[in-house]
Amino acid sequence: MSLITIERKILEKNDAIASENRKNFSSKNIFAINLVSSPGSGKTSLVERTLNHLKNKTKIVVIEGDVQTDLDAKRIEALNTPVVQIVTNGACHLEANLVRDAFGQLKENNIEILIIENVGNLVCPAGYDLGEDVKVIIASTTEGDDKPLKYPAMFRNSSVLIINKIDLIPFVNCSIDAIKKNALSINPTLKIFEVSCQTGAGIHEWCDWLENQIKNE
Repeated sequence: MSLITIERKILEKNDAIASENRKNFSSKNIFAINLVSSPGSGKTSLVERTLNHLKNKTKIVVIEGDVQTDLDAKRIEALNTPVVQIVTNGACHLEANLVRDAFGQLKENNIEILIIENVGNLVCPAGYDLGEDVKVIIASTTEGDDKPLKYPAMFRNSSVLIINKIDLIPFVNCSIDAIKKNALSINPTLKIFEVSCQTGAGIHEWCDWLENQIKNE
């Protein structure tokens, strides 16, 4: 019983800060994305493709979350994009207070999109609101087509599903139709994009959707 009480208190505190984050982002007309996936699904590659596609069109800043190293932040910095790295030192997810503090380090004006790349994990981040407008989950074809059934909470709490590495379909035991069917059985309202960060397929459609979200803010 004490563990449940402690967990509830932690989540209540997180949710309160997440609400503050959301109000802050909204007051600045910032569309905030919480990007989640298992390790190696292509989160950073998708961020790179997005930045390259929308450069000179949209003001984007990035918060990178990782268990160790600042390697991902260096990749984003190389694209001349403002970025802050959060190193969790073993923690399996980002929390709202970490995002609040990281965002405070971004001394940028006229931000239109904030991309928060969460720690690679399909369990813990599902329960932590960061103050985002949408949670976007990436599932790669190399992981198989049963991920939605194995990790339903993450798919249920997400608004967008990006199926990545579609260029590898001929070489893996995976069905895109099965991924979609399984994901929609968990969350029928999911917006789904099929992309390849390697070839660039589907990136245009994803970025068009992003730009439309900004216009509707």
